[in-house]
This record gives sequence, structure tokens and C-alpha cells, in this order.
Amino acid sequence: MKLKYSLIALLIIALGSGAYAQKNKKNEDEGEKYWLKSGQVSGLKFRNIGPALTSGRIADIAVNPNDFNEYYLATASGGVWKTTNHGTTYEPIFDGQGSYSTGCVTIDPNQTTTVWIGTGENNNQRSVAYGDGVYKSVDGGKSWKNMGLKESEHIAKIIVHPGNSDVVYVAAYGPLWSKGGDRGVYKTTDGGENWERIKHVSDNTGACDLVMDPTDPNILYAAFHQRRRHVFTYIGGGAESAIFKTTDGGKTWTELKSGLPSGKMGRVGLAISPADPNYVYAIIEAEGDAKGFFRSTNKGATWEKRSGHKTSGNYYQEIVCDPYDVDKVFSMDTWLHHTEDGGKTFKATGESKKHVDNHCIWINPNNTNHWIVGCDGGVYETYDHASSWNYKQNLPITQFYKVSIDYDEPFYN
Repeated sequence: MKLKYSLIALLIIALGSGAYAQKNKKNEDEGEKYWLKSGQVSGLKFRNIGPALTSGRIADIAVNPNDFNEYYLATASGGVWKTTNHGTTYEPIFDGQGSYSTGCVTIDPNQTTTVWIGTGENNNQRSVAYGDGVYKSVDGGKSWKNMGLKESEHIAKIIVHPGNSDVVYVAAYGPLWSKGGDRGVYKTTDGGENWERIKHVSDNTGACDLVMDPTDPNILYAAFHQRRRHVFTYIGGGAESAIFKTTDGGKTWTELKSGLPSGKMGRVGLAISPADPNYVYAIIEAEGDAKGFFRSTNKGATWEKRSGHKTSGNYYQEIVCDPYDVDKVFSMDTWLHHTEDGGKTFKATGESKKHVDNHCIWINPNNTNHWIVGCDGGVYETYDHASSWNYKQNLPITQFYKVSIDYDEPFYN
């Protein structure tokens, strides 16, 4: 009897399955009438619809000195972008390379179709991404070649010799979360095919800034920063942080001390006045009341503390001089500030209807009321010394800070 009932059950299941299959086939045939064929949607493409309110962090700006309508943007988490029409449109030109995070961009002053990129954002926040060295393009960003220093992770500055494109200097910040790597000041004399480390302090201390005397390319000032990031803390300075100077293109270096903080220092930002290269400025993190804004009027031989003005060295600590006014210096900060008396006092520059968290500025040498500023919210431009700002809404970059999951079953999202 058991066998008989089993056969009957199997027969019912088989008949039911067949009926279900026929019904399902009928439903599929009916549904096909409403299905879209691939040819019907082949002309559609995904397009970016955001971010709508703000853009993303701009790490550096390089404007073609022969054509201000052309400039490059190095972004913290969005590669490199180029415009040839003064920001009317931007083109991503670095998406196919090994790094999405960039820290600096430099145009060769001798040949403006040659562009250098330093990868890895040159800040020390928790969200900072690393890179894989320096890149070079000789065709205005159409193609790129990795030129080495792949273990640097964060590049602070690239400077091309104004009279010889084969000579290039790189300030390599080095890894943030570990010691070692390619860190210090590097120099090439063959366009990046080979590199020589011409200044090294230690495996814990890298070059955070580098500036060149505009009247003598053999004179350079380098700032070194001893730092380390951990999950639970950030070590922002140490006894090895210092400012060095060379007068022979990096063959020999002298540590600058007279008038500078004698204790432990943190991050240092440097700037040379184009109006008078005897004037060298430094914004310095240091212990206690030693930190502040410093100035030298004799090419770094002696320094004077001008004020206690400071910014956060894990995110800012960069300064830019006005092209013609020796006493005017801009300080990148949460709120943009500048001094008009050589650092004695600083005032808020003005950011009505502008995003804050500033990282770079280009000042038009033909009209010093015209600037392009890069901040965490993208690119802003002013023609009236910050009285009003034009926001570039067409730069679709953003930065991802967090990933979350839910508990949906059978798979989470």
C-alpha cells in the first residue's frame, strides 16, 4: 500500500509541475511583449547627476602661465581635471592611472604641455589616501608615465627648473601610517628617468614643503616634518622637524635655526615673496607659545616671529605670497586668512556664499584681485578680492568617508 500511495503522490507532483511549467511559459510569452530589447536602450548611457550642492576637495591648482584659460586641478579623491576654457567645462585626464588621490600638480615653465603629478594627498587627516609616486605627461595630460618614487605614498611638491626641464625636484612626504618608504627631497637631471635623494633626515621624517628662489634656481628651502598617524592618535611633530636651505642645487644643505623655535616643531609651510626673494615666510607648528608666523628678510639667515597666527598642520599649513606686495601673504585654513603687514596681523579674507576648508590659491599676476581657490567644496573664483564668489558647479568629484551595511536577507546590502 505504501508503494501505491508513493506512486500516486509522484504522479500528482509530476502533473502539477507540468501544469505549472505550462502556466509559467504562458506568462513568460505574455511578458515578452513588454520586455525591452537591448537595441532599444543601447543609445542610453549613465550620466553623473551629482553632487549637486558641493564638489570635492581640491589639493592643488596649476595654471598655464601663457594661457590663464587652461589649468589643472589635483584632487584629493578624484584624480586630475583639466580645463581649456577657464572652467566652463572640465575633463578628467587621470582616471586610467594607478592612483585616484593626488597631492600636487606642476606645469613645466619651459614647455607648458609637460605636466607633473604627485600622487597621494599631502595632508595628514584620517581620510587621506595614498598614491604611487610621480607621473609625467608630455602632451598636456592625454597620456601619462609613472616616473617612480612609488613608495613615497604622499608627494608634497614638484618643482621644475625654470631653465632646464630635465632638472626636477620633488618633496616626498613619505608614508603617513608607517616609517620608511621614499621620503625626503629628490632630484632628477634626466627628466625623471633616474632619481637621487639629495636630502634625507630619517625614516620617520619627510619633506612637507619645498620652495625655489625665483631669481636663483640653485637656492631652495625645504621643510621637513616628523609625523605619524595611528587609528587612535596623530603624532604631529618631533625633534627632527626642521627647515633646510641649499645654495648649490641640493649638493649641500644647511639647517636654519636663528630666530626659529628651538623645541620640537610640527608641520611647516614655506613661501618666498616674488616681489623680493630676500623675504621668506614660514608658518610653523611648535610646542607651547613658540608656534606662529615667521619672516626672514635675508634669505633665511635670521628669522623673526611676527605673530602667533597658526593653522592645523594635519590639514592645512600652506601659505602663498602676493605677486607684488611683499607684505601680503595668504594662509590656507578652514577660513581663508591673509596678512597685509608681513604677518603682524591676519584677517578673514571673506567667504560669503563660499565653502570653507581651503587648500590652494592661484593669484592672477595681471590682476591680483582675481583668484582661483580650491577647497573641500570644489573650486571658487573671485574677481573682486573675495567680495563675491563664483562656484564651479560642473566639477563632479566627491570623497567617500564611510561604508555601512544592513541586515537584509538572504544577502545584506
